[in-house]
Amino acid sequence: MHNDDIEKLKRLNIFQDVKESTFSRAIAPSFLQSFPAGTVLLRENTSADFLYIVLEGLVEMSAASDDSDTVTEILGPVNLFILAAVLNDNVCLQSARTLTPARILMIPAPLIRELLGEDQSFMRAVVFELARAYRRTVKELKKQKLRSGAKRLANWILREYARQGQNVAMKLPFEKRVLASYLGMTPENLSRGFATLAQYGVQASGGSVLLSDIAALTGYANPSPLIDGDEPSVMTTRGDDGRMEPPTV
Repeated sequence: MHNDDIEKLKRLNIFQDVKESTFSRAIAPSFLQSFPAGTVLLRENTSADFLYIVLEGLVEMSAASDDSDTVTEILGPVNLFILAAVLNDNVCLQSARTLTPARILMIPAPLIRELLGEDQSFMRAVVFELARAYRRTVKELKKQKLRSGAKRLANWILREYARQGQNVAMKLPFEKRVLASYLGMTPENLSRGFATLAQYGVQASGGSVLLSDIAALTGYANPSPLIDGDEPSVMTTRGDDGRMEPPTV
């Protein structure tokens, strides 16, 4: 592993403030690998042999039952996945594959469990990551339960618009069939959703989306911080007076 990669890894939340020995033990047997798009990283109902950390690219989490399958989450940098399965030494509840070329750190699962009992700072970081994942799951559930398909699509477009630097000529980061599954829609319903949003300035063509009236789209989507807000990527700290303070950056 190159020195510049090691320095980047030290800045990850899960490794901030940990003992130097903890970091060294975690990194020594780990793999930092590059994967092409479409690589299956793990399958559901198989052992959780590694903790995965997405450093670059996008990873699709999915699940299947009988003849149905669905995309449960799409993860970008810097996110962990299958942490709960690693901690419980249990099988994975989801499959994972790369949607784009990706760089991923793979840490052996038994080592994660060992380090928890040796470094309180590492344990605190792991608990923080579990809390982030839980809150993301609740927000995804609220999207599915409280919004129509067209409104889920509208809010996804607004988030992607912000992620792409408020570029009104957006590029879809993955195939429409993946987007439909992630939003809990069929491809046909996704097409109808785009048709509904046309009156709010959304024009979809192939892998591109042109936005001509952000205000109208925002008014229709009615985004909420309790559903659409990002979870903090770093832990907050307590000041001397006991109040929560944002981290210094």
